[in-house]
Amino acid sequence: MTAIFSGFSVIWIIIGVGFAIGRLGMLGPDSRVIMSRVAFFIASPCLLFLTISDSSIREVLGPQFLIAGMGAFLALAIFMILGKFLILRGRSAAELMVGGLSASLANSANLGFPIAAYVLGDVSFAAPLVMFQLAVFTPLYVIVLDFLTRSPTPTSAQVRPSRTVAVLRSIGQSMGNPMIIGSMAGLLFSWQGWSLPGPIHESVELLAGASIPLMLLAFGLSLVGSHPLDKKAGRRRDVLLASAIKLVVHPLAAFGVAVLIFGASGEMLLAAVVMASLPSAQNVLVSAIRYNTGEVIARDTVLVTTVLAIPAMLVVALLLA
Repeated sequence: MTAIFSGFSVIWIIIGVGFAIGRLGMLGPDSRVIMSRVAFFIASPCLLFLTISDSSIREVLGPQFLIAGMGAFLALAIFMILGKFLILRGRSAAELMVGGLSASLANSANLGFPIAAYVLGDVSFAAPLVMFQLAVFTPLYVIVLDFLTRSPTPTSAQVRPSRTVAVLRSIGQSMGNPMIIGSMAGLLFSWQGWSLPGPIHESVELLAGASIPLMLLAFGLSLVGSHPLDKKAGRRRDVLLASAIKLVVHPLAAFGVAVLIFGASGEMLLAAVVMASLPSAQNVLVSAIRYNTGEVIARDTVLVTTVLAIPAMLVVALLLA
Protein backbone atom coordinates (compact mmCIF):
# COMPACT_ATOMS: atom_id res chain seq x y z
CA MET A 1 0.00 0.00 0.00
CA THR A 2 2.76 2.44 0.94
CA ALA A 3 4.67 1.62 -2.23
CA ILE A 4 1.60 2.35 -4.36
CA PHE A 5 1.04 5.77 -2.78
CA SER A 6 4.75 6.51 -2.99
CA GLY A 7 4.84 5.62 -6.68
CA PHE A 8 1.89 7.83 -7.56
CA SER A 9 3.28 10.64 -5.40
CA VAL A 10 6.53 10.65 -7.38
CA ILE A 11 4.57 10.84 -10.64
CA TRP A 12 2.29 13.65 -9.48
CA ILE A 13 5.18 15.70 -8.11
CA ILE A 14 7.03 15.65 -11.44
CA ILE A 15 3.80 16.36 -13.33
CA GLY A 16 3.21 19.27 -10.94
CA VAL A 17 6.67 20.61 -11.69
CA GLY A 18 5.88 20.48 -15.41
CA PHE A 19 2.58 22.26 -14.88
CA ALA A 20 4.29 24.97 -12.80
CA ILE A 21 6.94 25.45 -15.47
CA GLY A 22 4.19 25.88 -18.04
CA ARG A 23 2.17 28.33 -15.97
CA LEU A 24 5.23 30.44 -15.25
CA GLY A 25 6.38 30.34 -18.87
CA MET A 26 9.91 29.50 -17.77
CA LEU A 27 10.92 27.54 -20.87
CA GLY A 28 8.92 29.28 -23.58
CA PRO A 29 5.92 28.18 -25.65
CA ASP A 30 7.70 25.33 -27.44
CA SER A 31 9.02 23.56 -24.34
CA ARG A 32 6.36 20.81 -24.33
CA VAL A 33 6.95 20.01 -27.99
CA ILE A 34 10.72 19.92 -27.55
CA MET A 35 10.56 17.69 -24.47
CA SER A 36 8.09 15.36 -26.15
CA ARG A 37 10.24 15.07 -29.28
CA VAL A 38 13.41 14.34 -27.34
CA ALA A 39 11.54 11.68 -25.37
CA PHE A 40 9.87 10.22 -28.46
CA PHE A 41 12.78 10.20 -30.89
CA ILE A 42 15.72 9.54 -28.56
CA ALA A 43 15.11 8.69 -24.90
CA SER A 44 12.07 6.39 -25.15
CA PRO A 45 13.47 4.23 -27.98
CA CYS A 46 16.61 3.78 -25.86
CA LEU A 47 14.44 2.80 -22.87
CA LEU A 48 12.44 0.36 -24.98
CA PHE A 49 15.60 -1.17 -26.41
CA LEU A 50 17.16 -1.76 -22.99
CA THR A 51 13.90 -2.99 -21.45
CA ILE A 52 13.15 -5.50 -24.20
CA SER A 53 16.74 -6.64 -24.77
CA ASP A 54 17.03 -7.46 -21.06
CA SER A 55 13.74 -9.43 -21.14
CA SER A 56 12.88 -12.73 -22.75
CA ILE A 57 10.82 -12.64 -25.97
CA ARG A 58 8.09 -14.63 -24.19
CA GLU A 59 7.70 -11.86 -21.62
CA VAL A 60 7.27 -9.17 -24.29
CA LEU A 61 5.11 -11.11 -26.76
CA GLY A 62 3.39 -13.35 -24.22
CA PRO A 63 0.10 -13.11 -22.31
CA GLN A 64 0.41 -9.38 -21.53
CA PHE A 65 0.72 -8.62 -25.25
CA LEU A 66 -2.42 -10.64 -26.00
CA ILE A 67 -4.35 -9.16 -23.05
CA ALA A 68 -3.49 -5.65 -24.22
CA GLY A 69 -4.68 -6.45 -27.74
CA MET A 70 -7.92 -8.18 -26.80
CA GLY A 71 -8.83 -5.52 -24.22
CA ALA A 72 -8.22 -2.71 -26.71
CA PHE A 73 -10.31 -4.30 -29.45
CA LEU A 74 -13.14 -4.97 -27.01
CA ALA A 75 -13.17 -1.33 -25.87
CA LEU A 76 -13.12 -0.15 -29.49
CA ALA A 77 -16.00 -2.48 -30.45
CA ILE A 78 -18.12 -1.42 -27.47
CA PHE A 79 -17.76 2.25 -28.33
CA MET A 80 -18.59 1.65 -31.99
CA ILE A 81 -21.69 -0.41 -31.18
CA LEU A 82 -23.04 1.93 -28.50
CA GLY A 83 -22.22 5.00 -30.58
CA LYS A 84 -23.69 3.68 -33.82
CA PHE A 85 -26.93 2.20 -32.53
CA LEU A 86 -27.77 3.85 -29.21
CA ILE A 87 -26.05 7.07 -28.18
CA LEU A 88 -24.34 8.88 -31.06
CA ARG A 89 -26.55 8.43 -34.09
CA GLY A 90 -25.74 10.55 -37.09
CA ARG A 91 -21.96 10.47 -36.69
CA SER A 92 -19.83 9.54 -39.68
CA ALA A 93 -17.96 6.23 -39.63
CA ALA A 94 -14.63 8.09 -39.47
CA GLU A 95 -15.74 10.18 -36.50
CA LEU A 96 -16.99 7.07 -34.70
CA MET A 97 -13.62 5.45 -35.39
CA VAL A 98 -11.79 8.39 -33.80
CA GLY A 99 -14.07 8.13 -30.77
CA GLY A 100 -13.42 4.39 -30.57
CA LEU A 101 -9.68 4.98 -30.71
CA SER A 102 -10.01 7.56 -27.94
CA ALA A 103 -11.70 4.86 -25.85
CA SER A 104 -9.15 2.12 -26.57
CA LEU A 105 -5.71 3.53 -27.44
CA ALA A 106 -3.70 4.01 -24.24
CA ASN A 107 -1.01 6.58 -23.55
CA SER A 108 1.56 3.81 -23.27
CA ALA A 109 4.61 5.97 -23.96
CA ASN A 110 4.09 9.17 -21.96
CA LEU A 111 2.54 7.52 -18.90
CA GLY A 112 2.98 3.78 -19.44
CA PHE A 113 6.67 3.72 -18.59
CA PRO A 114 6.41 5.96 -15.49
CA ILE A 115 3.41 4.02 -14.14
CA ALA A 116 5.17 0.70 -14.76
CA ALA A 117 8.35 1.95 -13.12
CA TYR A 118 6.94 3.63 -10.02
CA VAL A 119 3.68 1.77 -9.38
CA LEU A 120 4.33 -1.74 -10.71
CA GLY A 121 8.01 -1.63 -9.86
CA ASP A 122 9.26 -2.79 -13.27
CA VAL A 123 9.31 -0.75 -16.47
CA SER A 124 9.16 -3.94 -18.54
CA PHE A 125 5.43 -4.24 -17.79
CA ALA A 126 4.84 -1.41 -20.27
CA ALA A 127 6.74 -3.06 -23.12
CA PRO A 128 4.00 -5.51 -24.28
CA LEU A 129 1.42 -2.70 -24.49
CA VAL A 130 3.81 -0.44 -26.40
CA MET A 131 4.66 -3.26 -28.80
CA PHE A 132 1.01 -4.09 -29.47
CA GLN A 133 0.00 -0.49 -30.08
CA LEU A 134 2.94 0.38 -32.30
CA ALA A 135 3.31 -2.85 -34.25
CA VAL A 136 -0.35 -3.90 -34.58
CA PHE A 137 -2.94 -1.33 -33.52
CA THR A 138 -1.45 1.81 -35.08
CA PRO A 139 -0.92 0.41 -38.61
CA LEU A 140 -4.45 -1.06 -38.56
CA TYR A 141 -6.28 2.08 -37.50
CA VAL A 142 -4.27 4.26 -39.89
CA ILE A 143 -5.32 2.00 -42.76
CA VAL A 144 -8.97 2.11 -41.62
CA LEU A 145 -9.02 5.89 -41.25
CA ASP A 146 -7.36 6.29 -44.61
CA PHE A 147 -10.07 4.10 -46.16
CA LEU A 148 -12.95 5.89 -44.37
CA THR A 149 -11.78 9.40 -45.25
CA ARG A 150 -10.57 8.80 -48.79
CA SER A 151 -12.57 10.67 -51.43
CA PRO A 152 -14.24 8.38 -53.97
CA THR A 153 -12.65 8.17 -57.40
CA PRO A 154 -14.45 7.62 -60.70
CA THR A 155 -13.42 4.05 -61.44
CA SER A 156 -12.40 1.01 -59.45
CA ALA A 157 -9.21 0.80 -61.50
CA GLN A 158 -8.11 4.07 -59.94
CA VAL A 159 -9.09 3.04 -56.43
CA ARG A 160 -7.01 -0.09 -56.06
CA PRO A 161 -3.55 1.35 -56.74
CA SER A 162 -4.17 4.42 -54.55
CA ARG A 163 -5.34 2.31 -51.61
CA THR A 164 -2.52 -0.17 -52.05
CA VAL A 165 -0.01 2.66 -52.03
CA ALA A 166 -1.71 4.15 -48.94
CA VAL A 167 -1.50 0.82 -47.10
CA LEU A 168 2.16 0.34 -47.99
CA ARG A 169 2.92 3.92 -46.99
CA SER A 170 1.19 3.44 -43.64
CA ILE A 171 3.13 0.25 -42.96
CA GLY A 172 6.37 1.93 -44.00
CA GLN A 173 5.74 4.91 -41.73
CA SER A 174 4.95 2.61 -38.82
CA MET A 175 8.13 0.61 -39.33
CA GLY A 176 10.10 3.87 -39.37
CA ASN A 177 8.69 4.88 -35.98
CA PRO A 178 11.59 5.28 -33.50
CA MET A 179 9.65 3.25 -30.92
CA ILE A 180 9.26 0.39 -33.39
CA ILE A 181 12.95 0.54 -34.28
CA GLY A 182 13.94 0.46 -30.61
CA SER A 183 11.51 -2.39 -29.92
CA MET A 184 12.61 -4.48 -32.89
CA ALA A 185 16.27 -3.96 -32.08
CA GLY A 186 15.56 -4.98 -28.49
CA LEU A 187 13.77 -8.13 -29.66
CA LEU A 188 16.71 -9.01 -31.92
CA PHE A 189 19.24 -8.57 -29.11
CA SER A 190 17.03 -10.57 -26.71
CA TRP A 191 16.59 -13.38 -29.25
CA GLN A 192 20.30 -13.58 -30.09
CA GLY A 193 21.55 -12.94 -26.56
CA TRP A 194 23.62 -10.00 -27.75
CA SER A 195 24.79 -7.07 -25.65
CA LEU A 196 26.21 -3.66 -26.48
CA PRO A 197 29.86 -2.79 -25.76
CA GLY A 198 30.31 -1.21 -22.33
CA PRO A 199 30.66 2.50 -23.25
CA ILE A 200 27.80 2.32 -25.78
CA HIS A 201 25.56 0.52 -23.28
CA GLU A 202 26.24 3.17 -20.64
CA SER A 203 25.48 5.95 -23.13
CA VAL A 204 22.18 4.33 -24.14
CA GLU A 205 21.36 3.77 -20.47
CA LEU A 206 21.91 7.46 -19.67
CA LEU A 207 19.67 8.53 -22.55
CA ALA A 208 17.02 6.02 -21.49
CA GLY A 209 17.09 7.48 -17.98
CA ALA A 210 15.93 10.83 -19.34
CA SER A 211 12.79 9.31 -20.86
CA ILE A 212 10.47 9.14 -17.85
CA PRO A 213 11.26 12.61 -16.39
CA LEU A 214 10.88 14.22 -19.83
CA MET A 215 7.55 12.48 -20.47
CA LEU A 216 6.12 13.47 -17.10
CA LEU A 217 7.28 17.08 -17.43
CA ALA A 218 5.77 17.28 -20.92
CA PHE A 219 2.57 15.78 -19.55
CA GLY A 220 2.38 18.47 -16.88
CA LEU A 221 3.03 21.18 -19.47
CA SER A 222 0.17 19.84 -21.63
CA LEU A 223 -2.34 20.46 -18.81
CA VAL A 224 -1.81 24.22 -18.88
CA GLY A 225 -4.77 26.04 -20.42
CA SER A 226 -6.88 22.92 -20.96
CA HIS A 227 -10.66 23.49 -21.30
CA PRO A 228 -12.40 20.20 -22.12
CA LEU A 229 -16.14 19.61 -22.69
CA ASP A 230 -16.91 22.98 -24.24
CA LYS A 231 -20.68 22.98 -24.85
CA LYS A 232 -20.31 24.89 -28.13
CA ALA A 233 -18.35 22.03 -29.69
CA GLY A 234 -21.43 19.79 -29.56
CA ARG A 235 -19.57 16.57 -28.79
CA ARG A 236 -20.01 16.18 -25.04
CA ARG A 237 -21.78 12.83 -25.32
CA ASP A 238 -19.03 11.48 -27.53
CA VAL A 239 -16.34 12.59 -25.10
CA LEU A 240 -18.17 11.31 -22.02
CA LEU A 241 -18.85 7.93 -23.64
CA ALA A 242 -15.24 7.55 -24.82
CA SER A 243 -13.89 8.64 -21.43
CA ALA A 244 -16.17 6.24 -19.52
CA ILE A 245 -15.15 3.33 -21.72
CA LYS A 246 -11.44 4.20 -21.47
CA LEU A 247 -11.40 4.59 -17.71
CA VAL A 248 -13.93 1.93 -16.68
CA VAL A 249 -14.84 -0.51 -19.46
CA HIS A 250 -11.34 -0.96 -20.91
CA PRO A 251 -9.82 -1.95 -17.52
CA LEU A 252 -12.77 -4.27 -16.87
CA ALA A 253 -12.30 -5.85 -20.29
CA ALA A 254 -8.60 -6.39 -19.56
CA PHE A 255 -9.51 -7.87 -16.17
CA GLY A 256 -11.98 -10.28 -17.76
CA VAL A 257 -9.58 -11.37 -20.49
CA ALA A 258 -6.70 -11.78 -18.04
CA VAL A 259 -8.70 -13.86 -15.55
CA LEU A 260 -11.03 -15.87 -17.80
CA ILE A 261 -8.67 -16.63 -20.68
CA PHE A 262 -5.18 -16.52 -19.15
CA GLY A 263 -5.96 -17.29 -15.51
CA ALA A 264 -3.90 -14.30 -14.41
CA SER A 265 -3.57 -13.30 -10.78
CA GLY A 266 -1.36 -11.25 -8.52
CA GLU A 267 1.28 -9.08 -10.19
CA MET A 268 0.35 -10.17 -13.72
CA LEU A 269 -3.32 -9.25 -13.23
CA LEU A 270 -2.45 -5.93 -11.61
CA ALA A 271 -0.12 -5.02 -14.47
CA ALA A 272 -2.71 -5.90 -17.13
CA VAL A 273 -5.49 -3.82 -15.55
CA VAL A 274 -3.30 -0.84 -14.63
CA MET A 275 -1.92 -0.65 -18.17
CA ALA A 276 -5.47 -0.76 -19.56
CA SER A 277 -6.40 2.09 -17.19
CA LEU A 278 -3.96 4.49 -18.84
CA PRO A 279 -5.55 7.61 -20.39
CA SER A 280 -6.21 8.07 -24.10
CA ALA A 281 -3.10 8.48 -26.23
CA GLN A 282 -2.29 11.82 -27.81
CA ASN A 283 -1.67 9.89 -31.04
CA VAL A 284 -5.45 9.82 -31.47
CA LEU A 285 -5.51 13.62 -31.67
CA VAL A 286 -2.63 13.57 -34.15
CA SER A 287 -4.58 11.16 -36.35
CA ALA A 288 -7.80 13.16 -36.00
CA ILE A 289 -6.01 16.28 -37.20
CA ARG A 290 -4.32 14.34 -40.01
CA TYR A 291 -7.63 12.98 -41.33
CA ASN A 292 -9.67 16.07 -40.47
CA THR A 293 -12.32 14.22 -38.46
CA GLY A 294 -13.23 13.90 -34.78
CA GLU A 295 -10.67 16.42 -33.58
CA VAL A 296 -12.87 17.75 -30.76
CA ILE A 297 -13.65 14.23 -29.53
CA ALA A 298 -10.00 13.20 -29.54
CA ARG A 299 -8.72 16.38 -27.89
CA ASP A 300 -11.29 16.48 -25.09
CA THR A 301 -11.14 12.74 -24.37
CA VAL A 302 -7.37 12.93 -24.04
CA LEU A 303 -7.72 15.83 -21.61
CA VAL A 304 -10.52 14.29 -19.52
CA THR A 305 -8.91 10.86 -19.24
CA THR A 306 -5.50 12.37 -18.59
CA VAL A 307 -6.81 14.27 -15.57
CA LEU A 308 -8.87 11.36 -14.21
CA ALA A 309 -6.70 8.38 -15.10
CA ILE A 310 -4.17 8.54 -12.29
CA PRO A 311 -6.84 8.65 -9.54
CA ALA A 312 -8.60 5.80 -11.38
CA MET A 313 -5.38 3.79 -11.53
CA LEU A 314 -4.82 4.42 -7.85
CA VAL A 315 -8.21 2.84 -7.13
CA VAL A 316 -7.33 -0.13 -9.37
CA ALA A 317 -3.97 -0.59 -7.68
CA LEU A 318 -5.53 -0.47 -4.22
CA LEU A 319 -8.22 -3.00 -5.17
CA LEU A 320 -5.85 -5.49 -6.78
CA ALA A 321 -2.70 -5.01 -4.73
